[in-house]
Amino acid sequence: MTKVGIVMGSDSDMPVMAKAADILEKLGVEYEMTIISAHREPDVFFEYAKSAESKGWKVIIAGAGMAAHLPGMCAAIFPMPVIGIPMHTTSLGGRDSLYSIVQMPSGIPVATVAINGGANAGLLAAKILATSDPELLQRLKDYSQELKEQVEAKAEKLAKVGYKEYTK
Repeated sequence: MTKVGIVMGSDSDMPVMAKAADILEKLGVEYEMTIISAHREPDVFFEYAKSAESKGWKVIIAGAGMAAHLPGMCAAIFPMPVIGIPMHTTSLGGRDSLYSIVQMPSGIPVATVAINGGANAGLLAAKILATSDPELLQRLKDYSQELKEQVEAKAEKLAKVGYKEYTK
């Protein structure tokens, strides 16, 4: 059953949002991904956010740039967790997106990850779901162990070949 909705305001956000999808796939979490502009098609957006709960979704990951209203508007309508991903922008480097998403009014929280933080958004969604899914929790623990082993392998390689050879 699909448990996570992934929505972005533009296809230019796809490389970042794909990282969230990749993590969810790796962890065996079903998701649905789409593109909706909260500003250009508010009726479509409203139906998306309003129907998410009845679809069985437990979390929405919403990525947006500049004014970045998509995550906050999802949180205003969808009663469960929303994770916002601020997109890097050419004009302000993503700070505009970050401030828009993180500075929500009292009563309408949006969990916010780093600018372009798609992978962490996917992990945060999985961790939220893992609070009631022991099998997913184990997959998350296994994933953390993989990360540890990757770092250990890199440290071992550095010790073996030295930094000059390592950076070639």
